[in-house]
Amino acid sequence: MVRLTRIYTRLGDAGDTHLGDMSRVRKTNARVSAFGDVDEANSAIGVARAGGLPETVDAWLALVQNDLFDVGADLCVPEGAEPGGRPPLRVTADQVARLETWCDAANDDLDPLTSFVLPGGTAAAAAVHLARAVCRRAERAVVALSDEEAVNPQVVAYLNRLSDLLFILARTCNVGAGGDVLWQPGAGRAADAG
Repeated sequence: MVRLTRIYTRLGDAGDTHLGDMSRVRKTNARVSAFGDVDEANSAIGVARAGGLPETVDAWLALVQNDLFDVGADLCVPEGAEPGGRPPLRVTADQVARLETWCDAANDDLDPLTSFVLPGGTAAAAAVHLARAVCRRAERAVVALSDEEAVNPQVVAYLNRLSDLLFILARTCNVGAGGDVLWQPGAGRAADAG
């Protein structure tokens, strides 16, 4: 159980922070950037949920938000560290597989794509698309970290699958409201340019 009695500690005032193994690093460290971007993705999902989503989409994203804390906890403790003599919380293949199951279930109800999709349509779809874009940034930050240090490969897989799920769920939010907003290549160019 986590118990926080005071939020500010003043320990980070000089630009350093603790990782989960109690080592100190700069707040610009690649590991801190990675779990910070995961936190931002989680917050974007929270905004999407607060705006109102279809019931199943909302229920799935509630579980995803909890999983993203697992992702952050995983990233916060470097591979090989065992703070307090206990194995750290790590993302599992089962968590990734659950996202794949949801992707398949939601995608089965959608029409096949005939073009790229613009991030819009309903307010709910636009919010989920924004969460998807933030999730992709978090994924890139984790991949960049993995180029420098060992990272649980399930974290990268989870974020990759989550961004796929968010894309599908954004499409789901547009069903019954005119469908996807499709990209029309060159539609914004002047017809008589030349």
